[in-house]
Amino acid sequence: MKILITGCKGQLGRELQRQLREEGCVLGPLPERLQKATVIPVDVEELDITDREAVVAYVRRHQPDTVINCAAFTNVNGCETARDAAFKVNAIGPRNLALACEKINARFIHISTDYVFSGAANGGVPLDECALPAPVSAYGATKLLGEQYAQRFCRRHFIVRTAWLYGYEGKNFVKTMVNLAKTHDRITVVNDQLGNPTNAVDLAYHILKLAVSHDYGTYHCTGNGICSWYDFAAEIIRLSGEACAVEPISSADYAAQHPESANRPAWSALDNRMLRCTVGDTMRDWKDALQDFFAHWNGE
Repeated sequence: MKILITGCKGQLGRELQRQLREEGCVLGPLPERLQKATVIPVDVEELDITDREAVVAYVRRHQPDTVINCAAFTNVNGCETARDAAFKVNAIGPRNLALACEKINARFIHISTDYVFSGAANGGVPLDECALPAPVSAYGATKLLGEQYAQRFCRRHFIVRTAWLYGYEGKNFVKTMVNLAKTHDRITVVNDQLGNPTNAVDLAYHILKLAVSHDYGTYHCTGNGICSWYDFAAEIIRLSGEACAVEPISSADYAAQHPESANRPAWSALDNRMLRCTVGDTMRDWKDALQDFFAHWNGE
C-alpha cells in the first residue's frame, strides 16, 4: 500500500510516519495491509497544496492508494488577519487534493477540527457527527469549507475532526504549559471552554485504521472524557512536577486582556459515535493518554 502524507513535518504527520515505520503503537499493531507500506511524506517545500495543477500532477505521478492531509493553517489568531492565506491552505488545498484523489480513485483522509462548531452548550451533550457546524472564527470557517470541498470532489473521503491535539513533535498546548511553568510561579488558563484533549498517538492509530476501511464519511476522533483548558493545564503541570500554580480565568476576562484573540467555541466536546459504530473507538481517556505521553516524552 502506498500512502501520501501532506503536512508531514507537523506533530500528526510525524506520528503517522512513526507508526507506519514501526507498524504499530502502544494501542496495538497496525492492520496487516499497512505492514511494509510505502510512505510518501511531503510538506510545502515538496508540494504546495494550494497549487491545483501541481497537486494533480504530483498525485498522478506517485499514484498513492491513500492521501492523508495533515497540512493546515492552524494559527487561530493568525487566520483572522491572514484570511486569504488561511482560505488557500484550509479550503483550496483540500479541494485540490480531493480532485486529485478522485482522478486516480484514491482514498482521501482530511483532518479537520472541533472549531467548525459554534460553541453553544448543547445541553452538556457531546457533539456527534449529526451536529450542524456553525464556526465563529476564520479558522473554523475555512476548515469547514475544506471539509465541504473534500466531500464534494472525492467520493472515497474521510473527514476526521479532532481537538486539542498534542504530540511528541512540534508545538502544542502541553509543551507550552510546561515551558511556562519553568519560568513562572503562576499561570492563568480559561476555565469556561470545554472539549477533549487528544494524544496524537491515538489519533494517528485510528486514522490508519480508517485508511484500510470502506466506511467513508465524517468522523469525530478525540480523547474520551471532557475537561476545560484549565483542567487540562492543571493536569499537565501536576504530571510535569513543576512548582507552578494554575489559576482559572473566564473567557471574557481573557479576551479583555488579549483583544487580538479570535473567538473560540465554549463547548466543543465531541462524541466519537461514528468510530464506535464502524472501525471501533479505542481512543483512551484523556487523563490516561496524557499520563502515557509524559511517560514517553523526552522533554523537548
